[in-house]
Amino acid sequence: MSNLPSKLWPVRDRPLPDELLSSWLVRLAHLHGLKAQSFCHLVFGNEHQVWNRDIDRLAPAWLIEGLSTGTGVSMSTALDSTLRVYEGLFYPKFRTAGNLPWVLTQQMYHRKRNGFGLQFCPQCLKEDTVPYFRKRWRIAVNTTCQLHGCHLLDRCPACGHAIAVHRLDMGNGALPESAPLSQCFACGVNLALAITSPIYGYAKDASQLLARIEQKLEAGTVQWTRVEIEELAVLRHLTGLMTARYQHDYLREYVADQLRVKDIILDPKGLSVEARPWEERRHLIQLAAWLLADIDYRLTNAWKAGSIRYNLLLKGLDSPPAWYVKIVKPLSNWRDR
Repeated sequence: MSNLPSKLWPVRDRPLPDELLSSWLVRLAHLHGLKAQSFCHLVFGNEHQVWNRDIDRLAPAWLIEGLSTGTGVSMSTALDSTLRVYEGLFYPKFRTAGNLPWVLTQQMYHRKRNGFGLQFCPQCLKEDTVPYFRKRWRIAVNTTCQLHGCHLLDRCPACGHAIAVHRLDMGNGALPESAPLSQCFACGVNLALAITSPIYGYAKDASQLLARIEQKLEAGTVQWTRVEIEELAVLRHLTGLMTARYQHDYLREYVADQLRVKDIILDPKGLSVEARPWEERRHLIQLAAWLLADIDYRLTNAWKAGSIRYNLLLKGLDSPPAWYVKIVKPLSNWRDR
């Protein structure tokens, strides 16, 4: 490939709708009949390591420029395949280190993914002409596929490994193009045939609130209002209150009791919602969404019941929305309980 007369690669393909950069890059490698690691060494050089980082999040400039040059797509199209597209929506400002709000963590160790940072819908993969992975499947608040009315999965149901499309061809003597991206790299099971459960929720208004968020994510180009963006920040803050190690913080137990659902023992308790497995994350988001659906009444009642202290309600929430501050301020006097 280094002797090509043009900088354009022999086989060029645009990202599919909502396709994740890592998915697109592995597909391009396989379209050239090469393994992902070999392809990246050829086109980006040995001095650039691709798969030892979360490229969907970090997406270094040399990688975006190389993809744009090799495929002929614009720089903005290449960049839109990364999680940077959610800046200003799920997180206020991009940063290279630490958690990004609502972005699932990969918990990387060299080229391994120890975290369950990529979800999938088996039905979507099954219906794809060419199976691929979506950007919205990296978003923690998105736990269902509204199109198919089912829950997402965050690991192979057969062997329990996290999804890592770049490892699909490692140690595999077969031609890369013979293995679809829907195949588990560890055990070879076709993820498109995995069984998942229909959508269920703890409360109707909470499920409707979450469904609106997930439908907007699936639509992709729909504009989000300022209030909707603020609600996402408050929703995440509420999940944080339910996982914190604060004394006298029993908000999760209180909400679970109000909804008459079995609570989940979180271990470790202080882990963020983005780093938790699907079952825990779905549980926390459902509880928080129930509070948010009628937050003035329900949060006030939770405070009156002694399940949360006033000093925690704003702690750690940067630039809290004015409507949330208005709800919380009257709860400053414990005598009003």
